[in-house]
Amino acid sequence: MFGSVKYRAALAGALAAGLCLVGSAQAREIVPFADGMARGSIVVRTGERRLYLVNGDGTAIRYAVAVGKPGKQWSGATEIDGKYYQPDWSPPREVKRDKPWLPNLIRGGSPGNPMGVAAMTLRGGEYAIHGTNRPSSIGTFASYGCIRMYNHDIADLIERVSVGTQVYVVR
Repeated sequence: MFGSVKYRAALAGALAAGLCLVGSAQAREIVPFADGMARGSIVVRTGERRLYLVNGDGTAIRYAVAVGKPGKQWSGATEIDGKYYQPDWSPPREVKRDKPWLPNLIRGGSPGNPMGVAAMTLRGGEYAIHGTNRPSSIGTFASYGCIRMYNHDIADLIERVSVGTQVYVVR
């Protein structure tokens, strides 16, 4: 049954309908970008709640993101020091202090795991660029300092970058 033309046509229709529901506000797009950053660099503009992957030809791929809540934001330069699929998550001390009911570990792939389908850890801290189990938070100031992306966008980005990729977070 799964190989039938009828099934594939129904699946294609359902996927197309789902993509229409996502809407253009959530879609990554190629945009002009002339900040002089090296090709392959990631730039997060917290005020815009956007992440840019620099193409090096005067353009970048722009993604919608959620960033740190007021008082939880940071800025600076770092680099990706790890790439993980379906990562487990342990709440950092600050999160655990604010939400003591959270378990000490949430396994990757669990619906309650806030890391979503993938994560890239950032050198020098407890922060990551990761997917989310709360897609409605994208475009807001929602996290404790991590950069959240739609799961389909982190799945795209993680394949485009490498460990060692430079990341710049600017306000």
